[in-house]
Amino acid sequence: MAISVDPPETNRGMLAKAGYTFPFLSDPNAEAIKRWDLLHEGQGTNGGGIARPAEFLLDSQGVVRWVNLTDNYLVRARPEQVLEAAKAVE
Repeated sequence: MAISVDPPETNRGMLAKAGYTFPFLSDPNAEAIKRWDLLHEGQGTNGGGIARPAEFLLDSQGVVRWVNLTDNYLVRARPEQVLEAAKAVE
């Protein structure tokens, strides 16, 4: 699942273009993003905030088992990193 400050119509367009099939939620007031301390104030369009890139791996009980945070929106966890973390949780 992904969460973005973008409105649903923006996310729908991006999902269709990229071909993503996972849930992509809109958080225009950044409530969940702030709760997880992931807001980059002043980094979005017109000086608004955007979500800091992050990946979380939760177990079946909803406990966070692995986190990848970055300050650069171009840097994301590699698939092999996520798979390695998932194997460690098993």
